[in-house]
Amino acid sequence: MHVVILGCGRVGASLARSLAEREHTVAIIDKDPNAFQRLGPDFDQITVRGNGFDREVLAKAGAARADAFVAVSSGDNSNIIATRVAREHFGVKNVVARIYDSKRALVFERLGIPTIATVRWAADRLLRQLLPREQSHLWRDPSATLSLVELQFHEDWIGHPVADLERSTGHRVSYVQRFGKATLPTASMVLQDGDKVCLFVGDAEAGQVEAIAAAPPPGGEQ
Repeated sequence: MHVVILGCGRVGASLARSLAEREHTVAIIDKDPNAFQRLGPDFDQITVRGNGFDREVLAKAGAARADAFVAVSSGDNSNIIATRVAREHFGVKNVVARIYDSKRALVFERLGIPTIATVRWAADRLLRQLLPREQSHLWRDPSATLSLVELQFHEDWIGHPVADLERSTGHRVSYVQRFGKATLPTASMVLQDGDKVCLFVGDAEAGQVEAIAAAPPPGGEQ
């Protein structure tokens, strides 16, 4: 696979080295020639100096034969423009852009440009560490209508089959994390103390589902 990367900062350089170690071919673009020093002396892939949204620069990087294009420069506008040029002019189907502005990320996701909103992601992860009980969603889709949530279930659910919780909430459990390992639920799986139950739920239903899980199961303790 040939991958073109815009931005030879810490992320771009690390990604380029990782791809090269996996025996993929890489071309990395940056305006600053000193940035390529981050790649190390043993990096033997293509480096191109210039603007990542310039067609000639992209052509030098092999965009016409690229299987993927990744834009991780420090500028949102540059990343988006370069990604669109790679996709629309060079026909690269697998494209992704790093975006700092989370509002822009949502807009471009809806336009079909996959984005990684690093600030939003980092802030969410920090909030989960600081306020675990106030941050139930593990992932939210770009349209902000569907979330993967971790249910805080009442202690009386312990000993009940996962299927009972599914029937009460009206939602299928996606996975159960037990002793640090994620496991797909089975028909016979019983909830244990310390389990983390995760499922997908629409934002409109999340509050009701969380309230049902937080209350004792219907009919009292098993």
